Amino acid sequence: MRAFIALLPPAEVGTELDHFLDPRQEALAPRGHWRWTRPEHRHLTLAFLPELEEWREESLVEAGEEWAARTRPVRLALRGAGAFPDPGAARVLWAGVEQSDPGSLESWAQSLRALSSRAGARVDGTRFAPHLTLARAVGRPRAAGHLLQALDTVHTSPWVVDEICLVRSELGQGPGGTPRYAVRHTWTVR
Repeated sequence: MRAFIALLPPAEVGTELDHFLDPRQEALAPRGHWRWTRPEHRHLTLAFLPELEEWREESLVEAGEEWAARTRPVRLALRGAGAFPDPGAARVLWAGVEQSDPGSLESWAQSLRALSSRAGARVDGTRFAPHLTLARAVGRPRAAGHLLQALDTVHTSPWVVDEICLVRSELGQGPGGTPRYAVRHTWTVR
């Protein structure tokens, strides 16, 4: 199965983000150029598992429980914006993440990727950059400087992250051909 380990922003932060994005989406991004992330799909990926055999899921869940028991919550807020790979030819627009304890998410991502690998999952090895995807370019990469100027003022209320989720991703199975996500397990960080 295709899966990822992620943190999900609380509903209040999602509402703040919606209020921020609603007037900007139509005004700045012509239809058909950008596909905005559906609110229920917003997450911050810590480990992407393009291939997790279902029979290995139980050992991953157990390893995650051990990790969560020795991990402390972290306080985050969404702040600022950027683009991958760069603003001149963007494929992804994202909101930045402000951490109360800088480096916490990087450490979490490293640990979760390592334990996933030990549990037998294939783990995507790209460099971790904490972000929440706001939109994806439709078709070819697009210039996004004007969008980033408007999106860079995003700043949500802070929240405490005390849960991490293992999420199954089924491509093309959601509304309009979007992915369908299903939380398979939630670990509570103490």
